[in-house]
Amino acid sequence: MKSYIEMSPDELNNELKTLREEYHHFQEMELQLDMSRGKPCREQLDLSMGMMDVLYSDADLSSEDGTDVRNYGILTGIYEAKRLIGAMMENNPDNIIIYGNSSLNVMYDTVARAFTHGIMGNTPWCRLKKVKFLCPSPGYDRHFAITEYFGIEMIPVPMSPTGPDMDMVEKLVSEDEAVKGIWCVPKYSNPQGYSYSDETVKRFARLHPKARDFRIFWDNAYGIHHLYDDDQDVLIEILEECKHAGNPDMVYKFSSTSKITFPGSGIAALATSPNNLEDIMQQLKNQTIGHDKVNQLRHVRFFKNIEGMREHMRKHADIIRPKFEMLEETFETELGGLGIGDWTKPKGGYFISFETLPGCAKAVVDKVKKGGVVMTGAGSTWPYKKDPNDSNIRIAPTYPPLEDLKVAAKLFTLCVKIVSIEKILEEKA
Repeated sequence: MKSYIEMSPDELNNELKTLREEYHHFQEMELQLDMSRGKPCREQLDLSMGMMDVLYSDADLSSEDGTDVRNYGILTGIYEAKRLIGAMMENNPDNIIIYGNSSLNVMYDTVARAFTHGIMGNTPWCRLKKVKFLCPSPGYDRHFAITEYFGIEMIPVPMSPTGPDMDMVEKLVSEDEAVKGIWCVPKYSNPQGYSYSDETVKRFARLHPKARDFRIFWDNAYGIHHLYDDDQDVLIEILEECKHAGNPDMVYKFSSTSKITFPGSGIAALATSPNNLEDIMQQLKNQTIGHDKVNQLRHVRFFKNIEGMREHMRKHADIIRPKFEMLEETFETELGGLGIGDWTKPKGGYFISFETLPGCAKAVVDKVKKGGVVMTGAGSTWPYKKDPNDSNIRIAPTYPPLEDLKVAAKLFTLCVKIVSIEKILEEKA
C-alpha cells in the first residue's frame, strides 16, 4: 500500500470510510482495557511470591553483623542489602543508602532538601530568584511533576538514540548559574527505550557547570531490565566516570527493585559520592531512624546475589518480550510504509515511543480511549504536558494480557490511520 501522503483526496476518503466502519465494530465490543502506566502484569508479580516464604515466624531475623532487623537502627541500610543493590547498580556498597520502596520518593526528597537547606553549603534553592532544570524530552512524566511542583522552570532538551543533545546541555549548564540539575533515564529511557552512548556519558562526566550545586539526577530505573539475553545495551558507570573527570560530587544515582519484585514493597537506593552522602545524612538522620530492614533482609535472602537477580529478570523478560515483539510486528504490518508514524524498538525497559504526524497525538489517544482503551495522556512525556509537536505517545505494553494487548494494538493502529487521514485531508483542503 502506498503512503497516505501520496494518495489523492478520493483515495483517502474511500480508505477513511472503510476504517471508520472498522472502528465502529471496535466500539460495539465495549472494551475496557488499561495500558496507561508501565506496571508489571500479574504473571510478573507472581515471580516474586517466593519472597513471602524466605522469612517466617521462626526465621533468624538477624543481619550478617548480628543486628536484629526488627528493631530500630541502621540508618543507611543493612550491609548485605547494600552489597546486593550495589552489584545491581554497579557501585561500591559503601557509597549507597538503602531507602524504602520508592526511588521516586527519594528523588522528591532530594529536590526538597535542596530547596529547604541547599546542597553542600550552597544557598537553599527557595532563596533564589530562579531555579531551572534541564528535561530531556520526551521523558518521564513523574520526574517533570516533581520539578513542576516546586515551581522549577523546566527546559526541554531534545533526545536522540544516543541520549540528550549534549551541545545544548553543555552550553546551558556552563552559562547559566540558575540551571541546578538535569533529569536522566540513561538506560532504556522512558519512553523511547534509548540508552546513552559512551560519548554521551563521558560528556556528562566532563560538564563544567556554572552552579556549584548543579547535580545530575541519574535515574537508572531499568539497569537490568533487558528483553534479550544476547542483545543488551551496556552503560558506562557514571559515578566512576565523574570521579575520573574530576567531578566526583556531580551525580545522584537512583535505582530500585520496584519493577523487579513488588512495586509497592521493593527497596530503593541512592548511590553518590562520600561528600554528597555526608550532606544527605545530615537531613536523613532527622527524618528517620531507619527504613524497613525486614524487607531489605527479605530481598537478600530471596535473591542471594546478583546472579539470582539476573536469573529472576530473565523470567520477567520471557513474560514481556512477546508483548513488545507483537506490538512491533503489528505496527509494521498495519502502518509500515504509510508515512504516518514512527516507533522505537527498545532492547529493554518498559515502553515504546510512538511519533504520529504533527498535531495528531492527542486526537489519537482520545479516539483510542473512546474505543475502550486507556493510554498515557498525549503530552505527558513533555514538561508541563506540552508537546510542541503534539506527536509523541508513550505505549506501555507490560500490564495487559497478550490477547488483550493484541486487540489494543489493532485499535491503536486503526486510530492512527483515521486521525492521520483526517489531518492530511484537512491540510489538502
